Amino acid sequence: MSRNQAWINRDLAVLWHPCTQMKEHEALPPIPIAQGEGAWLVDFDGKRYLDAISSWWVNLFGHANPVINERIKAQLNTLEHVILAGFSHAPVVELAERLVAMSPAPLTRVFFTDNGSSGIEAALKMSFHYWRNIGLPNKTRFIAIEGSYHGETLGALGVGTLAIFSETYAPLIKPALIAPSPDCRQALPDEPCAAVTERALLSLRTLLEHHADEVAALILEPLVQCAAGMRMHEPAYLAGVRALCDEFHIHLIADEIAVGFGRTGTLFACEQADITPDMLCLSKGITGGYLPLCAVLTTETLYQAFYCDAPASRAFLHSHSYTGNPLACVAALATLDLFEQNQVIERNHARSPMIESLLNPLRQHAHLKHVRRRGMIIAMDLCASNGQPFPRSERRGQRAYRHALDAGVLLRPLGDTLYWMPPYILTDSEWQMLAAATLNAVNAATRD
Repeated sequence: MSRNQAWINRDLAVLWHPCTQMKEHEALPPIPIAQGEGAWLVDFDGKRYLDAISSWWVNLFGHANPVINERIKAQLNTLEHVILAGFSHAPVVELAERLVAMSPAPLTRVFFTDNGSSGIEAALKMSFHYWRNIGLPNKTRFIAIEGSYHGETLGALGVGTLAIFSETYAPLIKPALIAPSPDCRQALPDEPCAAVTERALLSLRTLLEHHADEVAALILEPLVQCAAGMRMHEPAYLAGVRALCDEFHIHLIADEIAVGFGRTGTLFACEQADITPDMLCLSKGITGGYLPLCAVLTTETLYQAFYCDAPASRAFLHSHSYTGNPLACVAALATLDLFEQNQVIERNHARSPMIESLLNPLRQHAHLKHVRRRGMIIAMDLCASNGQPFPRSERRGQRAYRHALDAGVLLRPLGDTLYWMPPYILTDSEWQMLAAATLNAVNAATRD
């Protein structure tokens, strides 16, 4: 028995994996990973896999990054954790200061939670509680964008529209109002994406005209709706949404959990529309993929609505045992150091011509459409030769996943959408390997 098989047997005897139909592991067992090396994962039998999805979009600077490793090791010798209610520590203060300094004005306050879903919960509660504190308790609803995904806790599911979640857990969820998606793939033949943007904003205006008095906030993923299949929209849509939120007096929550920290080509996606949300949620890449942490940045106006001598019910009521964990904070500080010291955003832009050249054969492929890119997020949709989607039952994306794994590349498709969201450290040869493996996987998955 191989070392891999031994670990697979132990895994399947005790573990329940997330978002997984466990019975499928009878045919495609989980891959046990022994170690990470830069952009690579290595299993117990020594096979290497290029991590083209950054291990669920979290790893920015490679596995076992020496800079982040050393910061965490040093912190272990001083303080591993302390309660953040009534206490504080140096890494959490330093991280909050740096996040405020690099974020668009007027975001001046930082609330920490343990992970992305809990950060979304905090932002939703913060908005609702703000309106309650200033005497507008009827503003209790939220607006989400069609195709949205903001996490899998109950509040986060309430502002998500992916059917697999919203239908399964419907009795437990308070659903949001849904605005049309600005996904550029909806453009008619020869129609610019600007027309899709305009229609989506007009529909949103109509929704607000009818419901603004009961709405606390609108929540969206700026520029890319990731879990919905990497749906991409224009910065003009964000600018329009910001204007409508101001006009109708509701908050704008920007969920940059997946798209922040350079993924879309700027440090924060909102920068491309020159807007500031009322709440900015940051997680995933914030620690370079090492430890769970989420930061919710907000304004002094929101903060001051909770700051008073009144009873505790006016204070913001949200907490987690590991909020502001020192180890996670120093991992985040090391990650920010890497951005600053290595001119990461500029270097990613410099790779653009090379990435575009690798996409040309994919754009010409008969079984791919909507090959699209926003910064360091690249996506493409498998299709039949007539341009129509394959039947879902054929699971062509899953076929591509298997073929890519055989070639030593981790592509975890979203249905029949293949995407690249790799660490920023890929070499030119690794980019070329990724493109070649993707092309071969598409050929194999679409072969009848």
